[in-house]
Amino acid sequence: MTERSKVIFGNRVKDSDYKAALKSKKSYIKKFGDDSNVDYKINVTENQVIGPIMGVRNIVVSANSSGGEIDKDKGIIVGNIRMGFGHYRISMAIASYAHHLGYTPYWMDLNSYPETTCTKVIGHQNDLYSLGSRLSKNPIFNKLVWEPTNYEGFRALSYNAKDQKNAELMAPVYKNVPKEVPVVATHVWPAQAAIHAGMKNVVNAIPDNWPMALHLSEGSLHTIQCRNAYMGYRILNGMNKKNVCKPMPQKDLVYTGHYIDYELVSNIEADCQARLNRRKNGKPMRFLLTIGGAGAQKEIFAEIIKHLIPYIKEKKAALYVNVGDYRNVWDELVREIPEMAALKKEHMDDWEDTLNFTTNALDENKEITGIHGFYHKDIFQAVYATNLLMRSADVLVTKPSELAFYPVPKLFIKRVGKHEMWGAIHSAEIGDGTLECRDIPHTIQMLDQFLETSLLDEMCEAIVANKQAGIYDGAKKVIELAMKLKEENKK
Repeated sequence: MTERSKVIFGNRVKDSDYKAALKSKKSYIKKFGDDSNVDYKINVTENQVIGPIMGVRNIVVSANSSGGEIDKDKGIIVGNIRMGFGHYRISMAIASYAHHLGYTPYWMDLNSYPETTCTKVIGHQNDLYSLGSRLSKNPIFNKLVWEPTNYEGFRALSYNAKDQKNAELMAPVYKNVPKEVPVVATHVWPAQAAIHAGMKNVVNAIPDNWPMALHLSEGSLHTIQCRNAYMGYRILNGMNKKNVCKPMPQKDLVYTGHYIDYELVSNIEADCQARLNRRKNGKPMRFLLTIGGAGAQKEIFAEIIKHLIPYIKEKKAALYVNVGDYRNVWDELVREIPEMAALKKEHMDDWEDTLNFTTNALDENKEITGIHGFYHKDIFQAVYATNLLMRSADVLVTKPSELAFYPVPKLFIKRVGKHEMWGAIHSAEIGDGTLECRDIPHTIQMLDQFLETSLLDEMCEAIVANKQAGIYDGAKKVIELAMKLKEENKK
């Protein structure tokens, strides 16, 4: 096995940092065991939620059973983890374009195999990240711990050295996966694990717009959504403090544009025109509030809803609230805001109802009023409901995470982690989103800008122009790169 924790793209890691990486792996082995010698079998199953929409099939890893085969000619593995909703959402975009281009996407969630050391390690780190996200509501913790960790801690090459060593414990889940099948990873751990396992064609689809060594998986092809992040990764900017790093080889890095679902990209012009028509005809402006996988935005949601209720009563605004798989968030909002009772329509864990609503909402003859709450226990439904609601929404209200890259007018609320701020900066620069509103008064101000000015029109025009420039073609290009890699490595 190549020792990827000692030298990273030609940059030698300090002995003390390498020893820390070894210690980290040893600690996880002590806590969760080492299953390197387990012969994990592959079982291919149907995905009941996004299978019918985008042809996705699940890869289940188990020591005890196997069934079904991965298509070696047309198959593409989408390697991901459930850590928040973001990596699942990007994975859906990749799967969507794979399906559109005639390939079969196989969903491989490394955080869904409970008997493996891989999932135990990822689950432990996911729990820590979710805890940090919730604690970040405390301004002291946020300033002294959370933002420095997310911004500079994850940026360091020493962090990547530790991750690379821990990822060796994740490699066994790929043992019986055909090595020539391309892997598109939407988190670095599935990419690192795939490389350690000997997978030959790995694309590391980097999600963030702030260059961090956390996202490096040497041996894979790295794709980037934004030009400024591309430049940062090219020279590994700031990843060894003030020292100049040896750059990444140009062949290992590609700018692609945003990772967006085919279903959204192909309907940009129609959806933007529908938004303009609703505003021109005095229809309620539709705001979509979507909570992330850490469930940390409830307090901000409450203030937004309180401000919008008078507009909702006057049919100047309508509201979609997707709480994902956090039913408690919806229940708490309803209790805290008594005025919601007369305005709300609940769509609770009923996928057919959600599908019907999102389809009807696209009909320009249908007027949407009131407050519509969406909750789904199933993670695929919880995440994909936002994608479906997005098309008929006028304004997406979200923290500037992975949703910062989506082709819908966006109002950005306070980030969770300093690295996210660059998503809002990029979106504001290309005209499809606001600045990050870091407190309630500025959030309310921006709501009023949408309701009272032509800001929505401006963003719709920018989105159409961005599509023509290819900015939203990232998922398509990632699939094309993955298949090109496979063909080149056959030679």
